[in-house]
Amino acid sequence: METVRTDTKSDEEALAAVSLPPDRAEASDSLRRDALLIGVGWLGTALAMGIADLPLRYLLKDHLGLPPHATAWFFAAGNFPIYIKPLAGILSDGVPLLGTRRKHYLLLSLLAGGALWLLLGLVPRAFESLLWTFVALNVCLTLTSTVLGGLMVDAGQRHNATGRLSAQRVGITRAVALVAGPLSGFLAARAFGLSVGLSAALHFALVPVFALFLREEPLRFRHNNRALAEVGRQARTLLHSGTLWSAAGLVFLVIISPGFGTPLFYYQTNVLRFKPQFIGNLGLVSGAFGFLGACVYGLVCRRWNLRLLLAASIVVHIVGTLLYLSYRSPALALLITAANGATGVLAILPLYDLAARATPRGSEALGYSLMMSVWNFTNALSDLLGSWLYDHFHLRFVHLVWLNAGTTALVLLAVPFLPHVLMNRRDGEASPVRA
Repeated sequence: METVRTDTKSDEEALAAVSLPPDRAEASDSLRRDALLIGVGWLGTALAMGIADLPLRYLLKDHLGLPPHATAWFFAAGNFPIYIKPLAGILSDGVPLLGTRRKHYLLLSLLAGGALWLLLGLVPRAFESLLWTFVALNVCLTLTSTVLGGLMVDAGQRHNATGRLSAQRVGITRAVALVAGPLSGFLAARAFGLSVGLSAALHFALVPVFALFLREEPLRFRHNNRALAEVGRQARTLLHSGTLWSAAGLVFLVIISPGFGTPLFYYQTNVLRFKPQFIGNLGLVSGAFGFLGACVYGLVCRRWNLRLLLAASIVVHIVGTLLYLSYRSPALALLITAANGATGVLAILPLYDLAARATPRGSEALGYSLMMSVWNFTNALSDLLGSWLYDHFHLRFVHLVWLNAGTTALVLLAVPFLPHVLMNRRDGEASPVRA
């Protein structure tokens, strides 16, 4: 029991001493520092990808003349390194590079990623050369994302703030769209080299930031067999973590519904005749309302447990999807994009939170990379499946919307079976030790 001394301190000073214990104030400062540095990493890399995405899609559609399923295949194949992301997690968690688990992997991947963005603008405008360069680029992007994810999970578990840091990540990616959306629409009508040059510059700019401010205790293995033993331990952790695989299974079920991301782009350009700048501006609207959704989740995740949040998120996802049934004009596109920007974030954030909670301690990059690999592979498969149905079975856009919403609704049946150790606590509450 703490007492307030009134003989040597004013009432205000004593109250401050009681209400702000030094250990809690120090922990709060540490969380803010970690969140700021990690957030800068998410900001720069998301902006680099965001401003180049629409110009690359127009390059594939208009310059190469690809149909929807071929464009979806380009991104599904080009993102292959993302699907084997746990290998990057094993390296970052178990095999130090130049004495660190995170820092030097991050610096190396940022430098190489910047160089490969430049190369993507220089290779011949042919499917194969673009694809192989995009694959190499994604090797670097995957390593960067894995290391940032490891840093985020480590900080989130240390401070019992996985929900807030997950909300920060998604909030940043949505806020990036405020700039990347209009800018990508502007760049899509100009030389492709300008887009990739800006993306490269953003990666290069992050290098001195992490070189100066990312602090790690040096690690060193005396013998190579110790590195191999650590890799084996990481692999066993991956195989035997039931909570991790349960969470990965739910992510798969939520995302696997036939998607309409690429068909929507072709529907916008070929049917509704939207201009590149307008499509880019839709990204701004989505980002603004997505940022609001992330802020809302950052508040409610401390009041509701994850099981309730997850069930609500699936319902929100279905409602947001069904809005696309009215996607027929620029005005409706703006309204639906705004609503879906918010509902989309509220739908995916519980899954990000679940991913961070399910990650075993000591394997932060590995566990989170597994979850994101499942996420990205299933997203690509979903988009490829939807694009194939759109092309080969001539399904209308509205048919894909109904199909996506209906199959997502079935996932509600799986929520009650998720592990209690993950689901029955709110963000900020201490978690039990798990394998």
